[in-house]
Amino acid sequence: MHTTLNAHSSPPAAPAMPVSFPVQERFMRLPEVIHVCGLSRSTIYDLISRSAFPAQVSLGGKNVAWLASEVSAWMNARIAARGQERAA
Repeated sequence: MHTTLNAHSSPPAAPAMPVSFPVQERFMRLPEVIHVCGLSRSTIYDLISRSAFPAQVSLGGKNVAWLASEVSAWMNARIAARGQERAA
């Protein structure tokens, strides 16, 4: 079938583009941080005390977690620093 447009009809609508949503932040609890980073609990808290690792976020009460994006950024910074340490 052939469709023609006249002066009073509008062209067909363009296909809808997929809506992209921002990536949702995710909390990581200590066991996952230990697993992902390969660091011990005491090393993580030592690095936090020296402002060398992302600080935890209070979830209420005694519950804490880390932002996955901050842990990932810390890991990426360590990887980037590896090249600089080798050059020195």
